[in-house]
Amino acid sequence: MREPQEIEDEEYEQVVERVAAVDVARASGMVCTRVPHPSRPGRRRTRVWEVDATTNAVIELGGQLAGEGIEKVTIESTSDYWRLFFYLLEAAGLTVQLVNAHDVKNAPGRPKTDKLDAVWLAKLTERGMLRPSFVPPAEIRRLRDYTRLRTDLTRDRTRHWQRLEKLLEDSLIKVSAVASTMDTLPVRDMLEALIAGERNPQVLAGLARGRMKARRAALIEALTGRFDDHHAELARMLLDQIDALTAQICTLTTRTEDLIAAIPAAQGVDADGTTGPGAGTGPDAARPDALTRLDEIPGISAHGAQIILAEIGLDMTRFPAAGHLVSWAKLCPRTIQSGAKNRSGKAGKGSPCLKGVLGEIAAAAARTDTFPGERYRRLVKRRGKLKALVAVARTILVIIWHLLADPDARYCDLGAGYYASRTGKDRKTRNHIRQLEAPGFTVTLAPAA
Repeated sequence: MREPQEIEDEEYEQVVERVAAVDVARASGMVCTRVPHPSRPGRRRTRVWEVDATTNAVIELGGQLAGEGIEKVTIESTSDYWRLFFYLLEAAGLTVQLVNAHDVKNAPGRPKTDKLDAVWLAKLTERGMLRPSFVPPAEIRRLRDYTRLRTDLTRDRTRHWQRLEKLLEDSLIKVSAVASTMDTLPVRDMLEALIAGERNPQVLAGLARGRMKARRAALIEALTGRFDDHHAELARMLLDQIDALTAQICTLTTRTEDLIAAIPAAQGVDADGTTGPGAGTGPDAARPDALTRLDEIPGISAHGAQIILAEIGLDMTRFPAAGHLVSWAKLCPRTIQSGAKNRSGKAGKGSPCLKGVLGEIAAAAARTDTFPGERYRRLVKRRGKLKALVAVARTILVIIWHLLADPDARYCDLGAGYYASRTGKDRKTRNHIRQLEAPGFTVTLAPAA
């Protein structure tokens, strides 16, 4: 007989004596408490009541639960309605956990009401059967609000540029076919001149700068169109919208940098041992700040590092290992094992903000002559572009976890030749022979003189 394997419980898989649960809705929440019965030993007392979803009502609820000695409160993540209950009950000193609605579905065949849902949620809580969702601390939540709004405004600005390009196509102006992007300074000068009333293509082409001057003939042809007054009025509105969004994005970026600099865990240490906002940014810093260390990873920009910190935070104790963070981000396939069969399932959705920026970082790193770039080039041959990008994103997230878990750690690239240096001579020989034999050649090996 095989030896039994011991599996340790997770921290949340503990039996709790005094629990509460809230089934959240838009205007109210159904609260359920389960505590030991005062007069019947071994039995539980369950109470259910409705609480208005208002600040004063939830503050009063927090005081009541704290007075009853509630050890853990579970809140179901329904839309954004859970925030009111979570924030205020957490501020009342209670231990609050947020759980995914998919994990707390009622048992099949049972009636579906808010009251029964709250009771079922409390029963699952007291038995430790619910896995809490990751809710970052207040300082990271504030940072996340700024970075997510900046991302939304950046997308809005991109849509306005696309509308402007469509407007130019309607006016038969084909400047986007000559210029690399629409947001360059020469194109902006040409647009301003068009709006001001200039219609001569040669004069407009004379506003080109830099390398665009070499394409003067193509510019003259592209700027020959039928741009009239109504196009000018609409273009002015779109450019004003773009300028306003750009100013707001700059404001959000400045505020994001200030918030990160104020977080102690993100601060570095200067050569003289001083720390605080702005410390660790110089080349001779004893310990660089978090943004600087993340910026050393191939593909990560300053904006990308800010978004990553806003999405996963700086406290890596919430993820005991790098694999936990990768699994939470849904960058690894789900294992499905039954009997002798072992297959992988879909990874899942995860955080769209985090996966979006990691995808951009992986795409940028894939074009570099570094270890992540070489990893992409090796995988893309047999797994395809999308799976190769996901694999590179996972590798980068593992690196990020190690850098944030150890403030003294620094990124050191293994180099593009890492895989080749670890491949044996015989294996290299077989690979080269196979590649030469594929087109129909006959290979004969002879030792070098």
